[in-house]
Amino acid sequence: MRVAYVNGRYLPHHEAAVHIEDRGYQFADGIYEYVAFYNRTLVDGALHLKRLERSLRELEIAMPMSHAAMAMVIRELISRNNKDDGGLYIQITRGVAKRDHGFPKKVSPAVVMTVCGAKLPTDKQVKDGVAVVTQADIRWGRRDIKSISLLPNILAKQKAIEAGAREAWLVDGDIISEGSASNSYIVSKAGQLITHPANEFILGGITREVVLELAKNSGVPVAERAFTMSDVKNAAEAFLTSTSANVLPVTSVNGKPVGNGKVGPVTRKLAQLYLDHIFKITGKKI
Repeated sequence: MRVAYVNGRYLPHHEAAVHIEDRGYQFADGIYEYVAFYNRTLVDGALHLKRLERSLRELEIAMPMSHAAMAMVIRELISRNNKDDGGLYIQITRGVAKRDHGFPKKVSPAVVMTVCGAKLPTDKQVKDGVAVVTQADIRWGRRDIKSISLLPNILAKQKAIEAGAREAWLVDGDIISEGSASNSYIVSKAGQLITHPANEFILGGITREVVLELAKNSGVPVAERAFTMSDVKNAAEAFLTSTSANVLPVTSVNGKPVGNGKVGPVTRKLAQLYLDHIFKITGKKI
C-alpha cells in the first residue's frame, strides 16, 4: 500500500489530503524538493535539504522540523512504502490560513511527503540521446527558489511533449537559461563544458552542482556562462541533467542535430562519472 506523510501523520496515499485553505493550494505559497533514492539511501540528501532550507528562507517560511526529525520521517516513509529504489517528494507550504495575500501570523508550515517509483530515462534515450525544443521563458524573476508555482514550466513541457521531444529549453531573450525540469549544457568543439551560471535566472540543480564538480576533477574545462542558440548550432555536444534523468544526452534541438547528431565523448564520460557517484553513495548500479 502506498503511504504519504501529511503534517505528522502517515496515511494511505488515497486518503491523504490538505486543507482547502492551505496557502500552497490558494497561492502556490510554498516550496518542494525531489530526491532520488537507491537501496533506501538518498542521493546527495544533504545537498537537497540544504537547498530546501534556502528556498524556505527566501520565502520567509520556517523550517518545520529539525534535520534529525526530517531524516527519521523520510526513513520511515520509505520503509512504509516498501521501496528500495524511487523518488521522494517533500512539499512545504506556509500553512493553512484565511485567504489573504499578506503573511498570516501564528501559522505552522504544512508538510507533505510522498514516495514514487524511479523515473530513469530509457536505455535507448541514454544510448542515442533525446530531442529538445525551445520555448520562451515566461517564469517569474526568482527562478532560483524551488517554488511549487510551476505553471510556466508545465506549459513549456507540454509543448515539448506535443513536439515529440523529451524536454523544452527555456529562452530568455537570446539566452537559453535551462530546461522546464532540468539544467542545460553544451560542449564546445574545443571540449569546454558550458552552462548558465547559478543565479536568480535558473534553479541551481543538485545534479548540476555534482556534475560540474565531477567535470572539474576529471579535467573537463568548465565555463559557467550564458549561451545562445547560435552557440548550440556551433556546439559539438549537448546534454541535460536532473535528479530523475541523471546526465542525459541531447542530440537535437528544434529538429536540428547538435554536432554530428550523436552522443559525444564528454557527455558519455560525465554520465558514467555521475553513475559512479550514485554507486559510491548507495551501492546501487543503475
